[in-house]
Amino acid sequence: MTKNTSIFANLKSDFASGLVVFLVALPLCLGIALASGAPLFAGIISGVVGGIVVGYLSNSHLSVSGPAAGLTAIVLVAITDLGSFNSFLLAVLIAGIIQLALGFIKAGSISNYFPTNVIEGMLAGIGVIIFLKQIPHAFGYDNDFEGDESFLQQDGLNTFSELFSVFNHIQLGSVVITLVSLSILIAWTKVDFLKKMKLVPAALIAVIVGILLNEFFIQSGSSLAITSEHLVSLPVPKTFEELKNIFVTPDFTAITNSKVWIVAFTIAVVASIETLLCIEAADRMDAQKRYTDTNVELKAQGIGNILSALLGGLPMTSVVVRTSANNNAGAKSKMSAIIHGILLLVSVLAIPSLLNKIPLATLAAVLLLVGYKLANPNIIKHFWEKGKYQFIPFMATFIGVVFTDLLKGVTLGIIISIIFVLKGNMKRAYNFRKEEYQEGDIIHIDLAQEVSFLNKAAIKATLNKIPSNSKVVINATDTDYIAHDVLDLIKEFKKIKSKELNISTKLVGFKDAYDIENSDGYKNKVTIEHRYNVMKRKLEVIENKEIIFKEDKL
Repeated sequence: MTKNTSIFANLKSDFASGLVVFLVALPLCLGIALASGAPLFAGIISGVVGGIVVGYLSNSHLSVSGPAAGLTAIVLVAITDLGSFNSFLLAVLIAGIIQLALGFIKAGSISNYFPTNVIEGMLAGIGVIIFLKQIPHAFGYDNDFEGDESFLQQDGLNTFSELFSVFNHIQLGSVVITLVSLSILIAWTKVDFLKKMKLVPAALIAVIVGILLNEFFIQSGSSLAITSEHLVSLPVPKTFEELKNIFVTPDFTAITNSKVWIVAFTIAVVASIETLLCIEAADRMDAQKRYTDTNVELKAQGIGNILSALLGGLPMTSVVVRTSANNNAGAKSKMSAIIHGILLLVSVLAIPSLLNKIPLATLAAVLLLVGYKLANPNIIKHFWEKGKYQFIPFMATFIGVVFTDLLKGVTLGIIISIIFVLKGNMKRAYNFRKEEYQEGDIIHIDLAQEVSFLNKAAIKATLNKIPSNSKVVINATDTDYIAHDVLDLIKEFKKIKSKELNISTKLVGFKDAYDIENSDGYKNKVTIEHRYNVMKRKLEVIENKEIIFKEDKL
């Protein structure tokens, strides 16, 4: 539960973060459209709809939607198989309707069962991918499309072989602009008076300086001048007729084509899963620990894809790269995503020629820092300390995402997590009493003997429904095992949510240090002594009953 506040409440910070996301999203929209074999403006349309429409309808505070790299292979094959882009748009429209239906049947609740270590492994893996994929762009080698997140590339190379190819294609002007841009971005976080200039994002200054530097190189005839193939490449419509031709409509006559329906279901499933993964990741990033209604998110994505298809845009999902950039730029609410969509729309229509002067090297510098923050080495140490049952799924997801792609990596992590849970929880039962409470009530929540991450959804829903000004007692006296996902949820509720809603929260039976003992969760040492005392009392009762029974018999 969160307080209802206006989306304009944090306009200063949201405008600054929206501007950063716009700068990051622009080349990604174009790159993904190019790789998908679709018109370049189809990516921009998807980005605009994802920002404005989905941003407004969603109740996620950090998530940013747009064309997704994970769908490029599907889109490329689909356009070829269906024979026309118009027929493909019909498949996207049907996919949007399917997503809308999934939202109404509450299919979004599946996201509650994504383990935290898998989500964190996905984020770390995406961070490494972002970092490695931007190194070639930082050196002026732009062979691979912007936004590629797969290990195996369309040009036959892979993430690592692409790095070795850089040495044969270094463009010194791009290197200079990358270094200058990185200096600006880092200085903005280190120098005190620059840190106070929150309304002016460092990324914007880096872009302006990058444009001016390259213009200087061009005017002076320097060999450092960056040519058009290393700049943002947005089509510039010269007449109103050209502008009107940007918008393409679906071919409704293809409704009877079975291939259209197969593509539609494929897009709906893949886009929904990627969105739910990103939403869980966004909620993990959120410093205020606000929860997103994933069923509302699926409805928003469905409406977004329907509208995108009607306008001639690509299918969209919630996207980790843009969401991470949004969070790092200091976004406070969904207004940031909306602003990024508005900026995409206005700038593409009003100043496309100016946008085409932006060096890709500058944008690479922005994404290098985003990638580094996501893949911070401390996160590996953090999960190592949590024990093997947390560390192994985390590392499997991390490695899987880096060496395959997002969905395959996450699938691997979840499979390993399920194996561990099935192995350790075959006899674990979870009993949770769910009641209606009124404001001011004293609420008792007694945890069962074993609480795994499979119980996270029920506990999250219960905590989320607790009214303000209540008193809550969460009792773990009889609990031997609590999964880290649930333990983190309870700790976050006590530290953040309870203060926000004036809820008095008392934890009983929890050990202060939340020790981890050879398990993927918390073993409650307090209960060992407690269980001994309970068993002792039960034996005494049984013994007394036996004595009474013998006396009666005599």
